[in-house]
Order: sequence, then C-alpha cells, then structure tokens
Amino acid sequence: MINQPTGPTLLGFDVIVVGTVLAGLAAFAVMLAIYAAVTIRDPMAKRVKALEGRREQLKAGIVTSGSKKRTSLVRRTDTTDKVKEGLGRLNVLQESQIKDIQQKLAHAGYRNKELAVIIIGIRAILPIVIGITMATLIYWLEIWPDLSPMKRLGAFAISVFIAYKGPEIFLKNKADKRTKEIQKGLPDALDLLVICAEAGLTVDAAFNRVAKELGRAYPELGDEFALTAIELSFLNERKMAFNNLAYRVNLEAVKGVVTTMIQTERYGTPLASALRVLSAEFRNERMMRAEEKAARLPAIMTVPLIVFILPTLFVVILGPAACSISDNLVNK
Repeated sequence: MINQPTGPTLLGFDVIVVGTVLAGLAAFAVMLAIYAAVTIRDPMAKRVKALEGRREQLKAGIVTSGSKKRTSLVRRTDTTDKVKEGLGRLNVLQESQIKDIQQKLAHAGYRNKELAVIIIGIRAILPIVIGITMATLIYWLEIWPDLSPMKRLGAFAISVFIAYKGPEIFLKNKADKRTKEIQKGLPDALDLLVICAEAGLTVDAAFNRVAKELGRAYPELGDEFALTAIELSFLNERKMAFNNLAYRVNLEAVKGVVTTMIQTERYGTPLASALRVLSAEFRNERMMRAEEKAARLPAIMTVPLIVFILPTLFVVILGPAACSISDNLVNK
C-alpha cells in the first residue's frame, strides 16, 4: 500500500513538510545575513596583492627606458599563446579587436591584457558548443515536441546569439558598475587631493594618501589611485601614469582630472586651485543627477500605485459595504 500523507495537502504536497523546509531555509538565510553583518571585511585586502605585484614588476625593470618602447607589463602564459596561435590559424584574431577587448577588460578592473585572447577564444568557441547542444536537444532529442518549427528555430538562434554576446555583456555590466562606484567617490577624492596638495605633499604621496583614506568607502577608486601612485613613483614619464589612469577608467571626469594633472606638471600651475574647481563641478553634477532621479520618481511610482496600492484600497474601503449589500439582498 502507498502511504498517504497524514497532514493537510496542497497540490499533492504535505503542507507541514513544505513549511518545515521553507522555515529551515529562512533560518539559514537569517544566519548568513547575521554572519555577513557581523564579520568586517577589508575591501582593499584582495587588491593589495595585485598592487604589490605591480610594484615589484616596476622595481624589476619590466618598464624599459625612454628610448625603447614599453614592454608588456603582464607575462605571457602557455595557455594564451596556444589560444592566440589557434585563433591566428582561423584568421579570427585582429589587432584592433584585441585592443578593444583589452580596454574593456581594463574598464572592468581586469589588468591582465592577455585575457583578451581568452575572451576572443570563448566568443569563437562558445556559440559553436551552445549551438550543437541546443540543436541536439531541440531537433534530435526533441525535449520540446510541442514547439512549432519557427519557435524551435527562434530558440536555437537566441541561444547562439546569447552565447556569442554573453562575455561582452558580462564585461560591459561589470565595467558600468565599476564606473558608477568610481564616479560616486571622485568628488571626495578630489577634496582630499586638494587638502594634501595644500599640505605640501607631492602628487604621488597625495594619491597614495587618498587611496588609503578612501579605500574602505570606495575600493575601486582607492585601487586606481594606489596603482597611479605606484606608477608615478617608478615610471620614467609621469604623464604615462596619468594616461594609464584615464585608460583604465571609462569616465569623462577622470579624463578631466588627468588632463588637469598633466597641465599642472607641464606648466607649473597651482594644483590645489585647479582641483578645487573640478571638485565643485563634480559635486554640482552629482547633485543634478540626484535631482533628476527625484524628478522622475512620481512618474515611476504611478504604475506601482495603480497596480498594487489602489486595488488594495478599493478592497479595504468597498469590501465591507459590498458584503453588507450582498447580505441585505440575500436576506430579502
């Protein structure tokens, strides 16, 4: 005999068992939330190793003298060499494509330039693998037999397109999040730079101090400023360090700061006054963005108000009256 559930059931499932499982998952989630709130993590801890590695590379003389071209700051690996050789045979590897992927990787926070070859290889191989897999599932195994031929073709085409665009979309989303985090802390960083410049610190010491002060609040910005301070200390041309900062951050405000720093280095103009003007402009831009979001809020809240709040109000207000009217009609 098949044992029937003794407790109440809903859609064939024992309500007590389902409730117990959900309660256990909720308790586990609460424990994770408490652990995440209690444990204090340093957001700059993982980035310190990469910065120290960059410092050691510059100390070891990986950057050549001014008469020679600068060599690659990242060592090549056997894996990237094999991938590059294979893509070269397929004639799918172009120099302009590599440079474009390298800049996207820099914007996303990945400084290993050789990863660009891996990304191009994934974009070339992943659509083929996903396409063969989806063709096998749709046309050979027929896991969705009720689909029409057009829907099957559409599912196959969408899966291949997502497989091809997936790595690029991932890099773009990560770069956008990183750019927004840097944009939030840039006015505060410029204010601290002004204070450091007026206190008599050098530019590399000022960048290093700002990176330490803002590292916990804005890890991405602190990481970039710390790396810029290291490059200012070791590179032969200080302009190269500022240009590297503008290359790694996809933000017009950072490019403006870099241009200001280069001009002050070249012409000897006061650094504190120029940075103070830039900081005021960035703060005004941040206030304007906040006002813009606040102005859009009534229009955004209209749809949730109509869909979720007004029906509830109608039920609460008109429900008792409708019940009383129905009772009177039934009694009559």
